[in-house]
Amino acid sequence: MAVVGVDHFEALYRQHPDPWRISSAWYERRKRALLLASLGQERYRHAFEPGCGNGDLTLPLAARCEHVCAVDFAGTALGRCRARLDEQGIDHVEALALDLPNEWPSVPQAGYDLIVVSELGYYLDDSALAAFLAGIDESLAEGGELVACHLRPDFDDRKQATDTLHQALGSLPGMAPLFNHQEAAFLLTGWRRNMKDEP
Repeated sequence: MAVVGVDHFEALYRQHPDPWRISSAWYERRKRALLLASLGQERYRHAFEPGCGNGDLTLPLAARCEHVCAVDFAGTALGRCRARLDEQGIDHVEALALDLPNEWPSVPQAGYDLIVVSELGYYLDDSALAAFLAGIDESLAEGGELVACHLRPDFDDRKQATDTLHQALGSLPGMAPLFNHQEAAFLLTGWRRNMKDEP
């Protein structure tokens, strides 16, 4: 099983506080705003954000969720995320250092009612992606929302095509499409898991 290694990301975060200009670039800020505006509920109980990085999406998710589990395996990025949460007095976000998909956070009894996979899945090779999809499948609650957002143009570290990745996420059991926003630069897709008594 292979992913783009933690050493690669650690080096990027140590060389630059915001290596992809997530905080400052208009493209990133607009994309984040579209993602947040696409969420179907005003409030969520338990959200899971794998690959949280410096916390640019974690903070606005925290404003809409009773609890957020934010995970990253790059300690430098996670430290910055935790510092930002502390600065704002946000105490209902659990920021964990885990090696996804080999390690997985504890899942709430009823499951996560929101999972956001942003700019992460294409770093997983086929076997790692299969394990990641299995983790998502086991973690998402009935009636829960799954949202994915990924860059579409090719780049050196890519192990999965974005459109193929989103098709795989949408093929998980019980997933019903909610929205699909396509641009040349990125793909933003959302699904809702059917309740057991729904078709």
